[in-house]
Amino acid sequence: MKNLTDSEWVPLLVPDMPSPQAMLPWLERIQEAKHYSNFGPLVRELEADFSIRFGLPVEQVTTVANATQGLELVLQALDLPAGAHVLVPSFTFVASVTAVLRAGFIPVLADVDPHSWILTPEIARTACEYMRIDAVLTVATFGTPHDMQAWGNFEKITGLPVIVDAAAAFGSQWLNGAQGTLVFSMHATKSLPAGEGGLVVSSRIGLARKVRQLSNFGINLDPKLGLAVGTLAYAGTNAKMSEYHAAIALEMLTHWELHASERRYLYAELRHKLNAASGQKIVWQYQGCDHSTIAPTLMCLRLPDEGARDRLEQVCQQARIMTRRWYLPLLENMPILQRRCIVLDTPCAQALSRTLLGLPFFVGMSSCQRQRVLEAMEISMSRPSVPVKSEKKCGDGPVNS
Repeated sequence: MKNLTDSEWVPLLVPDMPSPQAMLPWLERIQEAKHYSNFGPLVRELEADFSIRFGLPVEQVTTVANATQGLELVLQALDLPAGAHVLVPSFTFVASVTAVLRAGFIPVLADVDPHSWILTPEIARTACEYMRIDAVLTVATFGTPHDMQAWGNFEKITGLPVIVDAAAAFGSQWLNGAQGTLVFSMHATKSLPAGEGGLVVSSRIGLARKVRQLSNFGINLDPKLGLAVGTLAYAGTNAKMSEYHAAIALEMLTHWELHASERRYLYAELRHKLNAASGQKIVWQYQGCDHSTIAPTLMCLRLPDEGARDRLEQVCQQARIMTRRWYLPLLENMPILQRRCIVLDTPCAQALSRTLLGLPFFVGMSSCQRQRVLEAMEISMSRPSVPVKSEKKCGDGPVNS
């Protein structure tokens, strides 16, 4: 166990960004064009690449400065009624709910599925039976993709628009011929990092174009719309992607499949070995997809109980291994949100909040760093458990395969 005394911390995340040398040709192109923002040539090149990948006309994709602003602008572009109720999972990053609030709407916090940890069409339908819902903003939690055919059926039956916050799901979340709107992040920690940036992909005709207009202050630039060019069409904001961020994204796309395969290999190896180190006691998120298409960026798992989670945290702290309780506290437990949200019953989200933990995961993770994490898991699982009081059940978790 000598590795546990290593002086350097094992980091939780390490961004996988291009080298300065790799960026030089892109910087030279920017300098030659003298176009640095306002939908420059590299932004348009990036959007053309995305349109091919998603099989949609380029008018149905648009870049934005970041995913949070992408969510806000999509909500604004949907022309929802004042005070609209937007269904959001309680188990998600704060940006999902702040986007709803900043768009002027009321978040309705719902539960998640006990296996996939996502807000499903079934959960949304149940919520609609109890109260008025005007739109759904679900989340591809930790990159887990949604069944867009199922959400398309939900939209047809209910008439409600559905937005997927796919911030962590580039490479795994696709429309697959279905209707829908996806918002991706290109933050430095995501599978397609640009330092910062976002992407909106929508099958809704005109939605991406309106988001693009809103990202440029709401100014009309299309002479065909019957409004003078330069006239303000909507009250928008400045959420345009810069040429520099587009350059990073384009460079990363040239190596994306290779980097994705490295992440998949590392994730599969760690998952297998963590299962063994825990005595097959940990539970993993059910992702319901072909793992050959994803590029995982996080290593999140559920421990058998709250005591086991606390013990693993303690062992990792002693061993100088960073961990994180992702998405905690739950949105409904944040004082600033409690008076601004409607909260539904969330037993599964509550159960996740007591047992989930994130462990180190990043490209370039050394064998020594991996071994330290595995040893910490083995040590924590060998310590006696302490009984905790029972809580409301949300259903059995998935198998720990």
